[in-house]
Amino acid sequence: MSERRTSTEHAEAGPVLEITGLDVHYGPRRRRHRALRGVSLAVSPGETVGLIGETGSGKSTLARAALGLVRPTAGSLVIDGQDVTAHGHRQWRELRRRGVVQYVFQDPLRSLDPDLTIEESLTEPLLVKGVPRPPATERVRAFLSRVRLSEDLLGRLPGELSGGQRQRVAVARALVTEPRLVILDEPVSALDSANRVQVLRILKELRADGVALVFISHDLGSVAGIADRIAVLYRGELVEDGPAEDVITRPEHVYTRLLVGSAPTLNGASADRAEREALRALVHA
Repeated sequence: MSERRTSTEHAEAGPVLEITGLDVHYGPRRRRHRALRGVSLAVSPGETVGLIGETGSGKSTLARAALGLVRPTAGSLVIDGQDVTAHGHRQWRELRRRGVVQYVFQDPLRSLDPDLTIEESLTEPLLVKGVPRPPATERVRAFLSRVRLSEDLLGRLPGELSGGQRQRVAVARALVTEPRLVILDEPVSALDSANRVQVLRILKELRADGVALVFISHDLGSVAGIADRIAVLYRGELVEDGPAEDVITRPEHVYTRLLVGSAPTLNGASADRAEREALRALVHA
């Protein structure tokens, strides 16, 4: 991997996520599949890192490792200064209950209970964390406005909302516990152009709160608008990592050059014009 580019904007605060030499293997010993090979990645407070790669590149495996759902075969994993590499289920459960790490699914219906109202879904993680109900309710209403949703939606069920509204609820649910790290897995890929740009704008604003974001996507164009850095995974290896502008304008690895050349929102080949202009505005904001 190239070493010419590093991010220093938030370095003084120390990384929220620090992955070093991470290997993850699946399957029996004789036929093991190496999903990740020596991956090293650090994410600082207030920094947004776009993690890019095709299906099977290891993006989801890295996310699952950072969430304690996959145990590393080798290497180390440190979250908020705590080495969690060898954590067991009980230790990970406690870390999740504290709301240090949160996750946003591609499909919010996977993370929102269909039988709970929006208010109940947003309040639940705060109650689990030990926040009393009155301040929990107040915080929920504050976060709802931050994701551009009306309080009129609090009494509705997820199935009564549009896809864009559900995804913004999922983002609010991830943020309401004031986590140190949020991992977003293809958070805008299932949305139409207008909702995609709106969610991207909301995510970009979160950097001011000091929240570290890992934005997983196969679409370099979407990530380019909000990421401080872009890390590229290819066949389980991190082949490029640097400031977003450098990776997009001067990609070093051949696979990154291929991604840049095929990104419709970057080269204008097939993107919707209004969406393309909005994403370019995010890049240059």
